[in-house]
Amino acid sequence: MRRVVVTGMGIWSCIGQDLQTVTESLRQGRSGVIFDPKRIEYGLQSGLVGNVPRPDLKPLLPRKFRATMSEDAEYAFMAVRQAIQNAELLDEYMLNNEVGLIFGAECNTERINGAKQMEIVHDSQLLEGNSLFKIHSSSATMNLSTIFHIKGINLCVAAACASSSHAIGLAQMFIREGLQDIVIVGGISEVTPLAAAGYEAIEGISLQNGSPQKACRPFDKERDGGIQSGGGAALILEEYDHAKKRGSNIIAELVGWGASSDGMENLTTTCGEGISRAIKRALLSANLSRNDIDYVCATALSDINKDRQEAIALSEIFGHTKTYISSTESMTGHENIMAGASKSIHTLLMMQNNFVAPNINLENVIDEAKDLNIARKTVFTTINTAIVNSSGMGGTNSALIFRKI
Repeated sequence: MRRVVVTGMGIWSCIGQDLQTVTESLRQGRSGVIFDPKRIEYGLQSGLVGNVPRPDLKPLLPRKFRATMSEDAEYAFMAVRQAIQNAELLDEYMLNNEVGLIFGAECNTERINGAKQMEIVHDSQLLEGNSLFKIHSSSATMNLSTIFHIKGINLCVAAACASSSHAIGLAQMFIREGLQDIVIVGGISEVTPLAAAGYEAIEGISLQNGSPQKACRPFDKERDGGIQSGGGAALILEEYDHAKKRGSNIIAELVGWGASSDGMENLTTTCGEGISRAIKRALLSANLSRNDIDYVCATALSDINKDRQEAIALSEIFGHTKTYISSTESMTGHENIMAGASKSIHTLLMMQNNFVAPNINLENVIDEAKDLNIARKTVFTTINTAIVNSSGMGGTNSALIFRKI
C-alpha cells in the first residue's frame, strides 16, 4: 500500500497567522479569544470570539480573483499559499502536474447577504455579478483551483465540525489508491456572528464575557459552552516515494484514519461510543495499539455534553495510561469546520518541537476525565505517534493518526 506523508503546512488563525507564531502560542498556552462588543450589539448573548484578522489580499492577488472570493475563501488562500511555500511546490510543478484539492467547507454568509439584497432590489440584474462564485459552499476550492492551477481532484467536504478531518482522510485514500500523488487539503471557517446565533440557539456558547481568555474550559466542571472561532488551515499530503524523489521535507506520515457516525436521533448530542469506534478504526487501519500513542489532540470545545462524551470515549481507550491528552481549542476557541485541519497542524508542530501543548483553564476536571493524563501545563517530551480527534453535530466522527518518520 502506498504511504502518505505530510510535506507542507499553512495556517491563518486566532493564535497566529504563520507556523512560527502558532508554535509559540501553543508552547506558551496563549489564548486567541477576545471580547467583541459589536457581537452584543448584533444581538448575541456572548461577545466572545477567536480574534481572526481578515487578510489583506490586495498586494497578493489581482482584483479579478479577489472579486469572486468569500471570506472563508480568503482564509483558505492564505493557508494554502503558506503550505505550498512550506512544501516548496513551484509554479512550474503546479502547472505541469495533477495536484488535488480537498477542503472541509460549508455554506458561508455570502448566500444570506445575496438573499437580503434580492429582497431589497427585486431584480436579479442588479445583483453583484460575481455573487454566484461567493455563495457556493465550494467557493474556496473554485477560487483556489484557478489561482494555484489545480488539475487533480477538486472538491469540498461538508460534515459539520469533522469536515476537514474527513477531508484529510479522503485525501489519504486517494493517494493510497494511486489516484493522486499530491493533494492540498484543509479546512476553513468564517467567524461571522450570524453563525454564532445558531449555536447560541441550540447548544450554548460561553457567556463569560468578562474573562475571554479564561472562558474556554475543555474538560472542566465549570465550562459553560464553546466559543466561536475560525480561519483557515492547509496541509500538503504526498505519496512517500514521490516526496522522496521530489526532495520534499517530510514532516510526518499519516498512517491511520477512522470514521464513524453515532446514529442517534438528537442532532446536537454527541455519543462517546461513536467517538470510540472512530479511534479504534484508526488504530486498526494503522496497525497500532493504544500503547503506541504518545498524544491525543482532543476535539473538546468546552461544550457541556460533548466534552463529557469524548472523555468517556477517551477513558475507555486511554484511561490509566501515560498517553498525554489536551485540547488546543482551550486556546483557539472552537474553529468549527477547520478544526480537524488546524488541530492536525497543532499536533505536527508539537511533534516537530518536542512538546505537548497545555489544556489551559482546566482547574476542576470532570469525573469522566479523571482517568486521563491531561496536560494542564506545557510538557516537554518526544511525540512519535499522535491521534487528532474530531466530531461534529449529527454524530459524525473522525480520527487521524500521524507518526514521526
